Amino acid sequence: MAASKSTSRKFRIGIVGGGVMGLSIAYNLARRGVRDVVIFEKGYLNSGASGRCGGGIRQQWSSEDNIRLMKQSVAIFKNFTTEMGINVWFRQGGYLMLVRTAEELAALEKSVALQRESGVPTRLLTPAEALKIVPHLNTEGIAGASFNPTDGVIFPWPILWGYADACRKMGVVIRTFTEVLGFKVKGRRIVKVQTASGDVEVDQVINAGGAWSPRVARLVDVDLPNQPYRHEILVTEPLRPFINPMVVLLGEGLYFSQSMRGEIVGGIGDKEESPSMDLSSSFRFLQLFSRFAVPLLPRLAGVKVMRQWAGFYDVTPDAGPILGDVDELDNFFQCNGFMGHGFMMSPIISSLVADRIVDEDDSPIFSRYPPKRFKDGTAKKEGMIIG
Repeated sequence: MAASKSTSRKFRIGIVGGGVMGLSIAYNLARRGVRDVVIFEKGYLNSGASGRCGGGIRQQWSSEDNIRLMKQSVAIFKNFTTEMGINVWFRQGGYLMLVRTAEELAALEKSVALQRESGVPTRLLTPAEALKIVPHLNTEGIAGASFNPTDGVIFPWPILWGYADACRKMGVVIRTFTEVLGFKVKGRRIVKVQTASGDVEVDQVINAGGAWSPRVARLVDVDLPNQPYRHEILVTEPLRPFINPMVVLLGEGLYFSQSMRGEIVGGIGDKEESPSMDLSSSFRFLQLFSRFAVPLLPRLAGVKVMRQWAGFYDVTPDAGPILGDVDELDNFFQCNGFMGHGFMMSPIISSLVADRIVDEDDSPIFSRYPPKRFKDGTAKKEGMIIG
């Protein structure tokens, strides 16, 4: 695709996507001395999935890699306000995971054992013990639960603002309302990013476009297996605080928490949702959420919904991210495919990506989630996916 005049400045790194992953990668690169970085964001900051998520931060996973990664992310989130000088309202009220069947309970027991081996203080609960954590739950039909008090909820928007301000102070260029239209390639390398306002020379491109990343990759004839799925969230009128943790019904993909102002914030996965770039809101979602949330927490009956919105899950076949270089090009690095969990993983993933680019530090995470795994059959499914 032809583009207009070239800009004069050349950047070492061009990042496609100004969400939390792109911004945090730029931040960590700049901290390591790589400050000739440009970010291309087709909208405004917080316009994509990062600004539309529920803000959950959890260490309860079924794989050791994800558990240990999230331990490090939690530590970074805890220090974010001090480091960046912006309040992100991180509240560690825990995650209460509920299951209904014996099969789900057996899987939960294995996950809890692995979490405890990894240093996460998760404990198994009986339905009666879960009721003590959230007294108004209806535990009829609940087989068991797990609870980790160090999981929590954060306000997403200030995280992006904090990263963006820190990036700008270190010289990173953030170009909002700048859609990437194409790339100029020489041999096996991208040499220019093409936009409506001109071509930008770069030494390396990082595709952190989330649900838009397959479209970005196709601009250089690279096929990625991730697909965008609409996921909706709602917010109710404020109620007197009575829920401390994030409550999750694992089998149904239902989750909800209560904000500091009293609103119930929650969502649920829709198994009939097809891949699309649809960000509209639906009445079907309200019905689905109510069908499972009200029986589990009867106090929600009659509560007014104030608004609802949609974001994207960036879904891969094995529910794991796509990290690393592609076979087709030498300087086209992928950091996408995080389902609905890129926000919570961004602090540590971005740090590891920066280490890899600056010091060529090959963390095991890149061996587990390379782009080529979908072709060579080495993908392994993550079990504890919410929504």
